[in-house]
Amino acid sequence: MIPAQTILHPTDFSDSASAAFRVACTLAKQWNARLIILHVYPPVSALYTGEGIVPPTAGPSRETLLERLQQIRPQDPSVQVEHVLVEGVEVPEILRVARSRNADLIVMGTHGRTGLGRILLGSIAEHVLRQAPCPVLTVRSVGPEQGGTS
Repeated sequence: MIPAQTILHPTDFSDSASAAFRVACTLAKQWNARLIILHVYPPVSALYTGEGIVPPTAGPSRETLLERLQQIRPQDPSVQVEHVLVEGVEVPEILRVARSRNADLIVMGTHGRTGLGRILLGSIAEHVLRQAPCPVLTVRSVGPEQGGTS
C-alpha cells in the first residue's frame, strides 16, 4: 500500500472504534499523514404513527458530542489531527467526507456482528467498504472472551 496523506477515522465512541483509532494513529505517524476523526450523529426527527406524532427523544447535544469528539487525540502531538462532526446517516456521510477531504485510507472499527444481528442491523463498515472511494481498513476489537487482553 502506498503511504496515505490523509486518513479518515470514523468513530462511534465504541471500543472497536478505539481499537481502530490506535491503528489510524500508528499509520498517521509512520506516514506523516493528516488524521481526520469523524463522528456522524443522527438527525432529530419526530415519528409519525397512526396515533399521532411521537416527539423525538433527546440525545446528547451537538456541543456535548463535539466536546467528546475533540477529546479523542493521538498520544503523539506531532500527528496532525482534524475533528469533524456532522449530522446525517452514517454511511453516506462517511463516504461524503472521504470524498470531500480526499481521504487516501479509511480506518474504522467493526463490531463483528454475525447472524441475525448483522442481517437486521447491517454493517456500516461493510457498506463503507463496498462503496468507498479509497481503501478501507477495518479493525475488530478483541476482548478477553475472544482471546485478547483487556
